[in-house]
Amino acid sequence: MLKIAVIVALMLLFSEPPPCAHATNGDTLFGVAAASRAMGGAGVAAPQDAISAIFANPAAVCMGPYCPGSEFVFAATVYSPTVKARVGVGPDVYAAKSDMKPFIIPAVGMITPVSEKVRFGIGMFGITGMGVDYRNQGIDLNPSSPGSEGDIYTQLQILKFAPNLAYLITPDFSVGASLHLLYGSLDLGQGAAHSYGFGAQLGALYRIGSVSLGGSYTTAEKITHGKVSDFGSGAQRRDLAMESPQTAVLGAAWRPTQRVLVATDIKWLNWKEAAGYKDFDWDDQWVYAVGVQYKDPDGLCLRGGYNYGKSPVKIHDNFDASGMTTIQGEPVPTLLYEYLRVIGFPAVAEHHFTLGVGYWFSDRFEAHLGGMYALSKKISERDASGTFGFSSEVQETSYDIGLIWHFI
Repeated sequence: MLKIAVIVALMLLFSEPPPCAHATNGDTLFGVAAASRAMGGAGVAAPQDAISAIFANPAAVCMGPYCPGSEFVFAATVYSPTVKARVGVGPDVYAAKSDMKPFIIPAVGMITPVSEKVRFGIGMFGITGMGVDYRNQGIDLNPSSPGSEGDIYTQLQILKFAPNLAYLITPDFSVGASLHLLYGSLDLGQGAAHSYGFGAQLGALYRIGSVSLGGSYTTAEKITHGKVSDFGSGAQRRDLAMESPQTAVLGAAWRPTQRVLVATDIKWLNWKEAAGYKDFDWDDQWVYAVGVQYKDPDGLCLRGGYNYGKSPVKIHDNFDASGMTTIQGEPVPTLLYEYLRVIGFPAVAEHHFTLGVGYWFSDRFEAHLGGMYALSKKISERDASGTFGFSSEVQETSYDIGLIWHFI
């Protein structure tokens, strides 16, 4: 089983990522696999399967419903975001809808015992995706020059490969760690750049009767994309580093009965110190998640959740449209900079509502479905003279499936 899982993970890791548009908390998924996402992403203290344990808390590989045996998970999320933009140039207003199509984010994971107290896990999953496609839609900063900076296409994708070890210190206390290999692709309309990055994640999980407490920390993980754009200069294309932010999560879970689970997480994402995101002036983000699960003795499981994270994208009203700014030390026209921030990367969704259902067909196999709806959110700003105005509106819908096999 381990050999099969590794082969599948490597095939997905080194394949071309699917076309992406938007994720959830900023540009990062709030959960992986149907069970986790159906609970609003809450799960650092009580993951429900191998892939969500590796994603949320490496220590949880030693303490979960998948123990003491082995488990293999295949999951996928289908995202269908709706993104609209309006660009004002003097008295003229240009409006369009992004032409990005629905896309699929795959995930695979497995866990297996190494010894009585040590367990190994390995996972591969998409963690980041955002972008827009307004090509040939008539959104132009300069109406007399069709197809100028307004003919915009952006796409950022990150896949993560995570081998994991967890150690059971006592029957109710475990610690764990994952190494992260990231594969990223960035396209700003002048061709895609591909590169790799590295990082790590640490976690701990402690159980006190019916209550579990969990915590996780992920390092900042930088990927430098070579020669990705000239940023309107017409000169040689420049490199751009994009860094997944360092992230800290604390969570608690409570089982008032054997059938009911209530979980809640608080997450901090350090966008303002992350390369790329700090250049686009993103703020740090606090995310709050809560989920409830009811599991029937006959195998039926119902879930619901809510996830909120204030948009990290700052508003720059009254910006100087004739000025210059810098992106990673290189000069960029402020007008193009603001256009790219608001129209090109509008990762602004805040309120997410989730539902899910699962069923245990046997002791060996279970299946789960889920769905997410994020309320529409709009961001807009104008320059100091009132000549230029930019706005983006985002609404997200996603559907999840998870298939889980158990091995003794």
